[in-house]
Amino acid sequence: MGTTRSPADPGPRTAAPGAPHQTLALAAMLCAVSMTFIDQTIVAIAAPSIIGELGLSASGMQWVVNAYLLALAAFFALGGRLSDLLGHRRTMVAGTLVFVVSSALCGFVPSGDVAQPWLIAFRATQGLGAALMFPAALAVVVNVFPVERRGRALALFFGLSGALTALGPLLGGWLTAWTWRAVFWVNVPVAAVALVLAALARIPDRRRPGRLDVPGAVLVAVGMGLSVLGLQQASAWGWGSAATWACIAVGLAVLAVFFRYELRTEQPLITLSVFRDRAFATDNLVLFFAMLAFVPVFFFASVYAQVSLSASPNQAALYLLYFFIGFGLASQWGGRILDKRGARPALLLGTAVGAVGFALWAAKLTDLSMHDQWPYAALAGAGIGLLLAPASTDAVNRAIDASYGEVTGITQTVRYFAASVGIAVFGTILTHTTADRVAGTLEGRGVPRETAEDVGRSVAEAVTGHPDGSTPSGDGPVATVMRRAADAVRADFAEANQWVFGGMAVALAVAFLFALRHPGTRVTGGTAPAADGGGPEGGGTGVRHPPARGGGTGG
Repeated sequence: MGTTRSPADPGPRTAAPGAPHQTLALAAMLCAVSMTFIDQTIVAIAAPSIIGELGLSASGMQWVVNAYLLALAAFFALGGRLSDLLGHRRTMVAGTLVFVVSSALCGFVPSGDVAQPWLIAFRATQGLGAALMFPAALAVVVNVFPVERRGRALALFFGLSGALTALGPLLGGWLTAWTWRAVFWVNVPVAAVALVLAALARIPDRRRPGRLDVPGAVLVAVGMGLSVLGLQQASAWGWGSAATWACIAVGLAVLAVFFRYELRTEQPLITLSVFRDRAFATDNLVLFFAMLAFVPVFFFASVYAQVSLSASPNQAALYLLYFFIGFGLASQWGGRILDKRGARPALLLGTAVGAVGFALWAAKLTDLSMHDQWPYAALAGAGIGLLLAPASTDAVNRAIDASYGEVTGITQTVRYFAASVGIAVFGTILTHTTADRVAGTLEGRGVPRETAEDVGRSVAEAVTGHPDGSTPSGDGPVATVMRRAADAVRADFAEANQWVFGGMAVALAVAFLFALRHPGTRVTGGTAPAADGGGPEGGGTGVRHPPARGGGTGG
C-alpha cells in the first residue's frame, strides 16, 4: 500500500509552552458544531407549536425549516475559503456569534404579520453562521492533531456530532413542553461554552495569504441555492412543475459557469485541481451516495415511526437512537481503521455493512415492531459510522494545492447537496407509493376508484408532512371507511417506506462500487511527494499539502 507524508503535519507534538490543548480544542469544536447538527431536526418537532402560536401557513413553516438548509448549501464553499483567508479560529468564532445571535432572535420573534419573514430571515442567517463555523471548526481539529492521530480524533468529532442529531427530537419535545422558543434559545449556553473552551485551548489562528474570489462566491451561492431550492420545493410544487425544473436547470447551469470560471481565475474559491487526486474524488463520490441515505433517514424513519408504529415524537426519537447507537460505536472503529490501514478498507466495509443494514431494515418495516427492527437499524447506522469519518478525513488530508478549510467546504457542500437530492427523490417515491397503496386499499373496501385515488393522494400528503392529522373526521362514508381501515393504511405506509429504505440500500451499494476505485494510499506526517502528485506507486495517487502559513504552533 503506497504511503505519502505531509509537511503540514510534522508528527507528534511536544507539550511546548503555548501549544494548543488538543482535548479542549476538540471539545470546543464539538460544542460549536453540535448546534448545527441539532438544529437540523429540533425545529421540526416544534413546528406545530410555532404554527399554532404565530399563525404561520404550512408553506411558511416549510420555508422556516428549508431556509436554514438552503443557506448551508449555498455558503459552505465561501465559509471554507474565508476560514483560510481570515484564520480558522477567527472564522469559527465569527460563525458561532452569527449563529447564536440569529438563534436568539429567532426565539424573540414577535407575533403578527412580521413573524413569518422574521423567522425565515434569521433561520437563513443561522445557516450562514453554520456555513462559516463548520469548515473552520473542522480545520481547527485537523491542524491541532497530527495526522497519525487525526483519524481517531475526527472519528470522535464526526461520531459525536452526528449522533447529536438524534438529540434534536428528544430535546425539541422536552423544550417545546415549556416553550417552543427554547428550541432556539438552547443554543446560547452551548455557544458560550464553545467560545470559552476555544479561548482556553489556545488555538493558533492560521491563515493563507490571498484574496477572496467574489465572483466565484456569488456564482456558487446562486447555483447551489437555486438547485437545492428546486429539490426542496419539488414535493410542494410537484415534479411536473416548470418552477421546479427551472430552479434545478438554472442552478446547474450557473454551477457549470462557476466551474469554468474557477479554472481560469488565479486565486479561485475552490481549487478544482484537487479532484485530479483519484482518492479525493472517490472520497467525495462515496460521501455523496452515503449522504443520500444518512440525512434523509432522520426524517423518513421519524415519520414512519409516528404513522406506522403510532409512536409519539419522543418515541420516534428513541427509535432513531437504535440507528445512532450503531453509528456512534462504529465511527470509532472506522477512525482506528483509517489510522492503521488507510481509508479504503473503512470505505469498503462501511458501504457494504450499510447496504446490508438498510436492505434488512427495509424488509422488517412491515412487521410494525420497534423491537424487531433495532438490530437492522443499528447495522445501517454502523455502516454509515464506519465510512463517514474516514472518507471526510481522507479527503481533507489530500488537500493538494487547496487547504483544509477549502477542502472541508467542498466535502460539506457535497454532503448537503446529496441530502437535498435524497430528501426530494425519496420523498417523491414515498408520496406516490403511499397514494397508490392507500387508493388500492380503499377501492378494495368499496370506495369508487376516482374518489379512492383522490383520498390516497390526500393521505399521502398528510402523513408525509403532518402525521398527527392523517385520520379524517366526520360521518361521511369515505371518512368512516378510512377510520376502519386505519390499520391497513399504516401497513400501506410501511410498505411504501420499504421502497425508500430499499433505495437507501441501493445508494450504499453504489457507494461500495465507487469505494472499490479508491487507490488505497495512506497519508502520514512527513515529507511530501513531488508537485506532480506522483506517490511511491505512481499514477497520481500521492498527496501534497500546502506549507502552513500564519503563526502559532499546532500545525
